[in-house]
Amino acid sequence: MNELTLAISNNILKAALEHSHAQGYRPMSVVVLDAGGHMIAMQREDGASMFRADIAAGKAWAAVAMGVNSRNLMKRAADNPSFFGALATTGNGKFIPQVGAVLVKNAEGQIIGAVGASGGTGDEDEAICIQGIVAAGLKAD
Repeated sequence: MNELTLAISNNILKAALEHSHAQGYRPMSVVVLDAGGHMIAMQREDGASMFRADIAAGKAWAAVAMGVNSRNLMKRAADNPSFFGALATTGNGKFIPQVGAVLVKNAEGQIIGAVGASGGTGDEDEAICIQGIVAAGLKAD
């Protein structure tokens, strides 16, 4: 598989939110982007604030733009804040290097998209992204 489809993206969202519910996390928004940073699917749960979808998308967009999961991006941003501030400006505000987005890779290890979440802690957001990706039979990075 070389690209994410709507059906696969919806499966990722479903599994991610099921994991969130099972863990008792707060209401979440989860976004799936393709390798070009275009949104394929998004769900914002009842009770999730209006910012959640945009934050989830920004985390995923940053990850897929840089080819690195958001946890590693956040570490890099701490070491080079001026550069990462410039990236946020260059990305017209879509670039959010915060924990909660994971790259989606196919069986060959190619990046085919990213999943971002917002609503819980960064660790909770990241965990539901990973669960969604793995449940869809893909690799989370």
